Amino acid sequence: MDKPITTRLPKESLIKIKEISEKEHVDISTAIRKLLAEAIKEWKIKYALERYSEGDFSLGQAAEFAEVSVWDFPELLKKYKVNINYDKEELEEDLKAIKWEKR
Repeated sequence: MDKPITTRLPKESLIKIKEISEKEHVDISTAIRKLLAEAIKEWKIKYALERYSEGDFSLGQAAEFAEVSVWDFPELLKKYKVNINYDKEELEEDLKAIKWEKR
């Protein structure tokens, strides 16, 4: 169940939220919920990318935290220009796992 909260907003923020709600044809509460959901999603992605780039998260952990698939996470790495943490040893282990042999 949703829980109501109270917060104070700067006048400028409220003006911008009202503008968004009018353009989206929704009430102010809906606009705030939508903006907050998008901000949380973006924060989780950036946090996961940061933890991944620092080596604190594996690719799988980062993808799970960001709530995206492990197949989509590399696209986020590319979009935000984060290097893939993948060295030669990991590649060789993965190639052995799929039984690929060098020719």
